[in-house]
Amino acid sequence: MRVLHILNHTRRLNGHVHAAVDLACAQIKLGHQVYLASEGGDFDTLLKAKGIETLFIGHQRKIPSLLRALSRLSSYIKKYDIDIVHAHMMTSAVIAFPVCKLRRVPLITTVHNEFEKSATLMGLGTRVIAVSDVVGASMRRRGVPQSKLKVVLNGTIGSSRSEGRSEEPKPLRSPSILFVGGLHPRKGLPDLFDAFETVHRSFPTAHLYIVGDGPFREEYKARAAALESASQITFVGSTRDPYPYMLGADIFVLPSHADPAPLVLSEAREAGCAVIGSSVDGIPQLLEDGEAGLLVPPRDPAALARMLGHLLEAPERIADWRQKSQFRIEHLTIERVARETLEVYYSAMPRGKAVTLAT
Repeated sequence: MRVLHILNHTRRLNGHVHAAVDLACAQIKLGHQVYLASEGGDFDTLLKAKGIETLFIGHQRKIPSLLRALSRLSSYIKKYDIDIVHAHMMTSAVIAFPVCKLRRVPLITTVHNEFEKSATLMGLGTRVIAVSDVVGASMRRRGVPQSKLKVVLNGTIGSSRSEGRSEEPKPLRSPSILFVGGLHPRKGLPDLFDAFETVHRSFPTAHLYIVGDGPFREEYKARAAALESASQITFVGSTRDPYPYMLGADIFVLPSHADPAPLVLSEAREAGCAVIGSSVDGIPQLLEDGEAGLLVPPRDPAALARMLGHLLEAPERIADWRQKSQFRIEHLTIERVARETLEVYYSAMPRGKAVTLAT
C-alpha cells in the first residue's frame, strides 16, 4: 500500500508529530511504501533513514499558500500513485479533503487534540481515527457517524524514535517524583506543585523533577520558587529524550486537565515507573482503568497529595505499582497501532481495491 501522511511539521515536542512519525516508520517496517508531507522539521533525518520520502507542503493559513498546498498535494498523489492520504491536524485535513475528493483517494484523519473546537473538521475524513474511547465518544457527539469512526488507542513502545536511546537511568534523588510534558495549563502542573508542597511537610526528602518546556516556564519557575519545598524542585528543561529520567524515577505523575491519549504514559509504563494520572480523557484507558496506574480526580491537589503520600509512606507500595505498570504493556506497542490503522485504511477503500492491496 502507498500511504501519504500529511501534517503541519515534523518538529519535536508535539505529541501528534511523535505519533505520526512513529506510525509512518512502523508502516514501512510492515512492508508498505510511505511518504510524509509537511513543512519539515527535526524528524526528517530519521524519516529519510527509514526509507520514508519527505515532501514539502506549506500549511500557512493564507489563500495563496493554501492554493499552492492543494496543487502540491494533488501532484504528489498523482506522481506516487497514492492509495491513502492520512491527515493528522486540522489544517492538513482541510487541505487534503478537496484533493482526495477530486482524486478519489480515501482520506483518513486522526483526532489527536479533541479538546480543540476545530477538531470537528477532522470529521471530513472518509474514516476518522480517535486515539482513545473518550475521544471517539466526543467525536460522535460532534456529529461524526459511528460508521466512519474507529478507535485506535495510542501506543509508542518499540517506535523508531526510541532506537539507540540511552538505557542508563538518570541518578535522581530518591524518593523521586517525575513530571514530563509541556509547561502549559492543560497539563495541570500547578496542581502538582500544590500537592508536592503538602507532601513535602511529611516527606521532606522527596524530590520533584520537571522535564519539559513551554510558554509558562518562567511563571511556573516563579511559582515553585515561592514554595517552602522550592529546594526540592528541579526544572530540567527540554531534553531530547526524557526516557532516562523515567528509568531513574520512583513515581511518574501526569496531573492533566485534558489529555486525549498522552504517549508519555506508555513510555513511563515501559520504564517501569509507579504511575499516577488524572482520571480525565484517555488517561484511564492508558492505565487500564486503574490496574496499571493510580488515578486521581483532575484539578484536585489534595487528592493528588494523598495519593503521593500513600506511596511515599511505604516503599513497598511503590515497588508494587512499578510491577503493576507492566500489566498488558504489550497493548501499547506501535506495531499494534500500525496494524489496527491499516485495517482502518482497508475499510475505507472500495472492496475490490482493498482485497488486492491486502493480498
